Amino acid sequence: MSLLQRLQSLDARQASAGIALVAAVTIVGAWIFEAFGFAPCDLCLKQRYAYYAGVPLAALLALFWTSLPPTVARAGLVLLCFIFFASMIFGMYHAGVEWRFWPGPADCTGALEQAASVQDFLKQLQVSKVVRCDEVALRILGLSLAGWNAVISAGLVLVAFYGLVQHQAAKR
Repeated sequence: MSLLQRLQSLDARQASAGIALVAAVTIVGAWIFEAFGFAPCDLCLKQRYAYYAGVPLAALLALFWTSLPPTVARAGLVLLCFIFFASMIFGMYHAGVEWRFWPGPADCTGALEQAASVQDFLKQLQVSKVVRCDEVALRILGLSLAGWNAVISAGLVLVAFYGLVQHQAAKR
């Protein structure tokens, strides 16, 4: 059975449970990398918001699927699609910053200015981010963690979408 056939055979509850599991493993993986010294930049931390929202939502949908009104269940799956679609776009944006396809936020990318005095240097340290958003801390199979976030988020969008399609088909 191909991956597409497996996706198409998921019911909405299985899709929600799968999203909860994969998203939870992803965010735990990010925390593990952080524990091993790969400090996240500001954009990395912001990419985690989708997981902080998506994991509990998907888990609640999976746990209470049979007792939810159909419109609430559908809305939950649609919201998961939007959450992880936004996460995918944000991951692509961050990966583009890392590849220097476009500039990132001024507070965590670009060249540091040469300080004219010690006072200026100390002031610069207070406003500058230590972990730069345009530097890759780790690449796995050629992709940074931001790139992997985009790939994983795209997969989660597909699972949520197929769960929604199956839910619609089951209603008929």
